[in-house]
Amino acid sequence: MGIRRRIAPLAAALTLTGGLVATQAAPALAAQPASQRTAGKAAADGTYLYFDKNQSDPGKSALSLMQSIPGARDTVLAKYRAGSGDGGRNGKDECASSQGWLPNGTYQVLAHDAHYNGGDEGVNGKVIHVQDKVCENGRTTRAELFVHSEMWPEGSQASAEPGKDNPYRWDSADDYRSLGCIKLKPTDIGNLFDKAGEYGWPTKLKVVA
Repeated sequence: MGIRRRIAPLAAALTLTGGLVATQAAPALAAQPASQRTAGKAAADGTYLYFDKNQSDPGKSALSLMQSIPGARDTVLAKYRAGSGDGGRNGKDECASSQGWLPNGTYQVLAHDAHYNGGDEGVNGKVIHVQDKVCENGRTTRAELFVHSEMWPEGSQASAEPGKDNPYRWDSADDYRSLGCIKLKPTDIGNLFDKAGEYGWPTKLKVVA
């Protein structure tokens, strides 16, 4: 889950939006093929997201868009500051639902949407939806997982509210905190969407600590 408030159930959110724009991981919807580019003599083999969790400060973690190169070192296409978890006592507990950061591992990217409407107090705007993940205890499933920011569905920012944190406006570095989702600044997720459109939409998210 992404913002520090209760979000609408995913099924209801999908009903509101008419569905996300899907990647190859969700064949029932329109696929977004990865572009094929070259790097030297090695042909590119698609893109993926790479989230490196910062043990010292989860709000200063990093999300990268990577290009896979067969037989060579993968290329960093773009890198952004990102956060996951609420930053509290359980912020680094991957099994603490709505508190801890994402579990390590590889996730399928299910879909992306530039104008997602998550309903009242839900995630909105530019989002990348990734699959649910069972954490290290083998019992707790982390669900409703997105890469997202804080904005209205059309991408604009809410008005400032002095003394109050608005979930649809990027107010400060505290907004890197989340209920577990990966969060970026609005300008950074916009750049990520541009880069993914140029190089091909990622089909995987890899999370490491």
